[in-house]
Amino acid sequence: MSEVAVVGIGMHRFGRTPGVSGRAQAVHAARAALADCGLRFSDMQFGFGGSHSAGDADTLVSELGLTGLPFINVANGCATGGSALIAADAAIRSGQHDIGIVIGFDKHPRGAFNTDPSEHGIGSWYGETGLMVTTQFFGMKIQRYLHEHDLAPGVLATIAEKSFRNGARNPMAWRRKEIPADEIATAPMISDPLTQSMYCSPGEGAVALVLCRADLARHHAQDPVFLAGAAFRSRRYGSVEVFSPWLATDRADSPTVEAAAAAFRAAGVDPSEVDVAQIQDTESGAELMHMAETGLCAHGEQEELIRSGATAVDGRLPINTDGGCIANGEPIGASGLRQVYENVLQLRGRADGHQVPGGPRVGFTHVYGAPGISACTVLTR
Repeated sequence: MSEVAVVGIGMHRFGRTPGVSGRAQAVHAARAALADCGLRFSDMQFGFGGSHSAGDADTLVSELGLTGLPFINVANGCATGGSALIAADAAIRSGQHDIGIVIGFDKHPRGAFNTDPSEHGIGSWYGETGLMVTTQFFGMKIQRYLHEHDLAPGVLATIAEKSFRNGARNPMAWRRKEIPADEIATAPMISDPLTQSMYCSPGEGAVALVLCRADLARHHAQDPVFLAGAAFRSRRYGSVEVFSPWLATDRADSPTVEAAAAAFRAAGVDPSEVDVAQIQDTESGAELMHMAETGLCAHGEQEELIRSGATAVDGRLPINTDGGCIANGEPIGASGLRQVYENVLQLRGRADGHQVPGGPRVGFTHVYGAPGISACTVLTR
């Protein structure tokens, strides 16, 4: 089995870019990733990519080059980018290919995602009764979690405050204005206890990564980052997930628990060794829950870590150093790859303005999507 390295990264700034298509943003990101490692699209042996609202990724070859490479579209909700990366990792580890590109992009219209319940195997009644509105699910889920682990709701505003602070220092972020916790807490209530400023928004953006066999990495990059572990899991019976019209009498862990454990196991790394982490924060409650589900801390420990500053850029366990989804928004196809892009920057020591001090060596990413899927990576240098 071949080991895998990330040798090129490219990104189109997240947010809103009037007059620029999602496809154009994807091409920009791909060319930036190729330039980062001094390669051409004709050097790529395969491609994986996906988008929810901006077109088929395989058609990007019209702009990037008609080279005949196999380019496979990936669609897996919010985990589309993470799924494409998992597929690319497997293509190289299996020995089928030596080098290839992964591209995730999107350009969502303004407003909430408009999802058809029938696409998730649920009757139309689920939407007609308002249960398809994900903001309600997130509110109910975090209410339950706060109660079960005796955590104060005020910590949710502190999480969002950190996200906006980090986003203000990230030139690629959408939301680049700091917002104090008291203003976040008193913003319009969407679904108690989550206010408007605690949620991310659908947006635009693109990310591309060039991956290759680890033994070839230094031919293409002076400072390659190694994809030490990558894992993907779907939900089990009894997990509490969005778009679930019922609750089982038995409880099961989120797919995040299994995906994170598998990624750490494959990398031979313990969660305590993580120097920087990017975890899914569709809203503040998600970051809180995923901190424990990924094994970065125990359930109930989050409030002390967050309030002490441990999760800040200069803290013991920096989380969502680029501002996460809250500051960057969520273009579905690109979101999971944004996390990897950020960790590569951090491990290279090139995250100007929001760089984790001390030369981080281990990075972790986690992306979660409906109706209960999770992809995690461990990156090392």
